[in-house]
Amino acid sequence: MLASRGGDLASCEDALADAFAAALATWPKDGVPRAPEAWLLTAARRKLTDHARRDRTRIQASAELLRRADTDIASPDEASGVPDERLALLFACAHPAIEQAARAPLMLQVVLGFDAARIASAFLVAPATLSQRLVRAKRRLRDAQVAFELPAADQLAPRLDAVAQAIYAAYADGWLDDDPDRRAVADEAVWLARMLAMSLPGEPEAQALLALILYADARRGARGPAGTYVPLSAQQPRLWNHALLDEAEALLQRALAHHRLGRFQLEAAIQSAHVARRVTGSVDWPALMQLYDALTLLTGSIVARVNGAVAVARAQGAASGLARLDALASDPALRDYQPYWAARAHLLAQTGADDAARDAYRRAIGLSSDPALIAFLQSQMP
Repeated sequence: MLASRGGDLASCEDALADAFAAALATWPKDGVPRAPEAWLLTAARRKLTDHARRDRTRIQASAELLRRADTDIASPDEASGVPDERLALLFACAHPAIEQAARAPLMLQVVLGFDAARIASAFLVAPATLSQRLVRAKRRLRDAQVAFELPAADQLAPRLDAVAQAIYAAYADGWLDDDPDRRAVADEAVWLARMLAMSLPGEPEAQALLALILYADARRGARGPAGTYVPLSAQQPRLWNHALLDEAEALLQRALAHHRLGRFQLEAAIQSAHVARRVTGSVDWPALMQLYDALTLLTGSIVARVNGAVAVARAQGAASGLARLDALASDPALRDYQPYWAARAHLLAQTGADDAARDAYRRAIGLSSDPALIAFLQSQMP
């Protein structure tokens, strides 16, 4: 919100940090204000204005920026609530001045509050590499004097993929987590996906993103007692939210009708094939193999390759699936990718290689943070 009113991103982060420091100094004595978010925003704007007056070249402030900042400043008691402009800020972070690999991570940090370690985990890169990308991205935003506002209508579609990636990464990070803060971020991602689909009704990938998230959200109730992890293949369809599944199916059909296939349409189609079990009683694994192969060709994603190997194992046997995983083993991105080790452990156990399976299970458990998933993996170890 600060950046949307002017000033470079790094300066806005510094000003907000100063505002939090001021709150820590005054709120314990004076009490929490009626609108704490607005108090923080007002204090941070004052910091920005002070910095701009003291050294205009530091943030390339103009007279108009100072005028707007002064206009916006109200007393903490009079300040209104913080407007919800997160979708606009997501699109601003996808500005062409930012390198493509940094756009979605920048959104997760700036708009949704993820730290570098969580973002690095979501995108399978080293935290140090990710941090460098974020620093470069913020510098380019400053140098290009990018306005943090909703771009013109003709600029939305080219930025859609990065925005969709960020929203989906935010959802995937917390959709089955019992931590209330992470779950809140996942719920926020559902809301953002709905806003995106409503804002871009003619974009099939926006509709497919919402469908993909709803397919996953519909299965939240299928976890066991006290949040016990239950793999998709073992879930009881009667525990799924069928209203959400019906909505997801309609969104996917609407997206496919545009005949412009994209990543999120393929991923949503994969989920649709899985949940078709509620009607057919079985899963069409050969069809899933084809969908994963198509997704791999489109994206080159290591995630799609690993999941495709699992589909091969279900369609053609564990040995065939394991052969596919073996072909991927040299990829350094898999070293710390938990689903790879979990899939490898499961298939090794199925082929009778118990010692190797135990080693793989231990690696998968060591890379897991969800207690329910850890307990499940431990129960599967031969």
